[in-house]
Amino acid sequence: MNTLKQTLFALLLVLVTSAAALALADNPDAVLGVWKNGEGTGMVQIYKSGDKYFGRIVWLKVANNPDGTPRTDVNNPTESVRSKPLRGLVNMRDFKYVGNNKWEGGQIYDPKNGSDYSCEMTLTDPNTLEVRGFIGVSLFGRTDVWKRQVKK
Repeated sequence: MNTLKQTLFALLLVLVTSAAALALADNPDAVLGVWKNGEGTGMVQIYKSGDKYFGRIVWLKVANNPDGTPRTDVNNPTESVRSKPLRGLVNMRDFKYVGNNKWEGGQIYDPKNGSDYSCEMTLTDPNTLEVRGFIGVSLFGRTDVWKRQVKK
């Protein structure tokens, strides 16, 4: 009887693993949607333009300054754009799908410090996106885990 339980458990494990693999079928557009960052302070809508993927800030936990005006890109190194609102800002650009639920070759802009970073994204399940920003090589960077806001 114990062997039968082990066999059934192994079969169930194979079925669950297969279902997870099917859910992450090779789909370049699987990243499209609205994602909340790991801190819960912002949401980014990832969209496609041509054969590349971009992201724009669509929600901020703290959307306004203390005086009630919309928060702007005050840390941008280009003075002429510091008055642009953060909401609507395209902060991710030029990602290409490379297969295996991975998008590479993109850039991510961090409005907290006004810096651009190389970036790659990996979809680990239909509702979880690992976003890794780095300088130079991916080894020297930081990964943030984003959650999809409308579950698939």
